[in-house]
Amino acid sequence: MSADTTRRVVIFRHAKADRSDVDDHDRPLAERGRKEAPAAGRWLAEFGITPDLALCSTAEHCRETWKLAVSELSQRPRTKYDDRLYEASQDELITVLNEISEDVNDAVLIGHNPGLHSLADALTGEADGDLQTRMDRSGFPTSAVAVLTFNRSWSDVKHGAGRLTAFWTPHTLS
Repeated sequence: MSADTTRRVVIFRHAKADRSDVDDHDRPLAERGRKEAPAAGRWLAEFGITPDLALCSTAEHCRETWKLAVSELSQRPRTKYDDRLYEASQDELITVLNEISEDVNDAVLIGHNPGLHSLADALTGEADGDLQTRMDRSGFPTSAVAVLTFNRSWSDVKHGAGRLTAFWTPHTLS
């Protein structure tokens, strides 16, 4: 697979977590999150996203989000749970993306804010229509999904290298 192959990363913030008294890493999804996660999965399926690889934070609410979302896809990708994604900064997330095998075309990253919103902003060099404005205005709420494409190898993904081609939140009406 050549470096000029179009690759796509889906940046997917976990669904709404319960406000329980347990450690943040162990918090389950709230009822709203259990409704929004499958809706995000349906949107991914309708948008035609069939990732080859899912990289998911080990936090319970991320794991549960992915389990509910992936059940809406036509095929299940290989899933890796990675401790580094919990509370990761944009630069740490870019490092994770740079390590993706070159045989992967589409990857989904399930994690947390503020790192994911920062990552989506940092990677976006171009955007279709008003997507950048919509993403920035939204604050990247729970269950938000940003899709970026790259015409380069994963190891060359860096600031400004991507094109924001889609952005969805559970509150998106269209």
